[in-house]
Amino acid sequence: MITALDTVTVAGPVDLPLAGELDVQAACGIMHVHGRSLGEPTRLGLDYASILAAELSALGAVSLKLARGRGIALRGVSTSLAQAALLAISQYLAAATTEDEHQEPFVPGGPPFHSADGVPFEIETLEPAVWQRFWTTLEVDTRAISSGWHPFLHRFATATCPLPPQLGETLATRPIGELEQVALLTGMTLVRTAEGPLDRAPAFVVSGEGRGYRPVRAVEPLPLSGLVVLESCRRVQGPLAGHLLRLLGATVLRIEPPGGDPLRWVPPIAGHTSARFRALNDGKEVVEIDLNTPDGRRHLLELATGADVFLHNWAPGKAERWSLSALDLARARPGILYAHASGWGTELGPEPPVGTDFVVQAYAGVPPSLMTIVDVFGGIVCAHGIVTGLAHGATRAASSLLSAAYRLNAGAGRRCDRPLSVPVCDDLAALATDPRFSRALIQADCALVASPWEFTS
Repeated sequence: MITALDTVTVAGPVDLPLAGELDVQAACGIMHVHGRSLGEPTRLGLDYASILAAELSALGAVSLKLARGRGIALRGVSTSLAQAALLAISQYLAAATTEDEHQEPFVPGGPPFHSADGVPFEIETLEPAVWQRFWTTLEVDTRAISSGWHPFLHRFATATCPLPPQLGETLATRPIGELEQVALLTGMTLVRTAEGPLDRAPAFVVSGEGRGYRPVRAVEPLPLSGLVVLESCRRVQGPLAGHLLRLLGATVLRIEPPGGDPLRWVPPIAGHTSARFRALNDGKEVVEIDLNTPDGRRHLLELATGADVFLHNWAPGKAERWSLSALDLARARPGILYAHASGWGTELGPEPPVGTDFVVQAYAGVPPSLMTIVDVFGGIVCAHGIVTGLAHGATRAASSLLSAAYRLNAGAGRRCDRPLSVPVCDDLAALATDPRFSRALIQADCALVASPWEFTS
């Protein structure tokens, strides 16, 4: 049982009179980012900052348990709704505060789509060829197909998706059964939106018996100081989990393909790297390895011999094909905690569709947003599972975007609507220069969000 101080406040280090969830969403940029696709700042359909803060608090508490088992003298930890909210918008904040001249137009618009028989649904692909085949099969004009690809692909980064009207209009003329058949034939993922929020799975699962704690003889400042995390992840969920583990003190060694992760070069650029990429990966050490080669996979196993955690978010079956399963890693490093962050977990079988934020939102019935709300929460849940596994001497931890979406639904309570006591943020660049936010941010070619925890010793 943890008896240390473990508190959640509203404002934390943000010097504003924030009275609760509504004020936090308004002042800390959530309404602004969520409202981009709607044309004006808009409240999210759930108490998102409160749910994130509760998960961060639980993660902080289990981190204290781990710290004490390792002989690290920490007494308590605190977080806040404001810090949770800033973490949620960290990629958008970084992109808005770089000096790069690249600017994304935040034009309102975007899914979910509706069929002729009134069924709401989402579609997803990361491949332009699939996008083209899907719409060509539906006899959409080539120019509309081409102009729609960029806003669709980048909606994760911009939180809006202004598609050519012809795309949505075409879908609205076809019954859902026909659209599902076209999707199946062309490789497009199509997921019907749930009629209500679903909640039927644990957020994460830890199992196995590891080698226990690694004691730290000298007094260390953070719970994971001295531990090494080997991370092979793309996009948001996995990298954010690794980012949180680094903020908790771990050394994170990030594996990237030769030439670096392609997302490093997506504008806007801050310094020498994508601003959004920096929001999730600053401070990690990087090694470039071609995991498609036997030599590359042997190199990873060599690195694993010095690691305490291996974290990946590879597609189902890839670890086995590469001979980099939990058993393979355990042979190289007995007792290593093997963590997998997936899209769907095991719910949709061994060959699930593409599992990204917006299709998972639809499937689980999460109140929709073009903010990456499930990706961000999924990263926190994943980190929580890993630290819980370390604290209990486990060897495996599994989490998914779907389990995170279910947990969001489970945490959604009755919303309290009342007048705001603070102005609504409509400019993230202005937020970053506001001295009242200075203790919660780090200025480094762009505005980065500081650790969401404050530990006391």
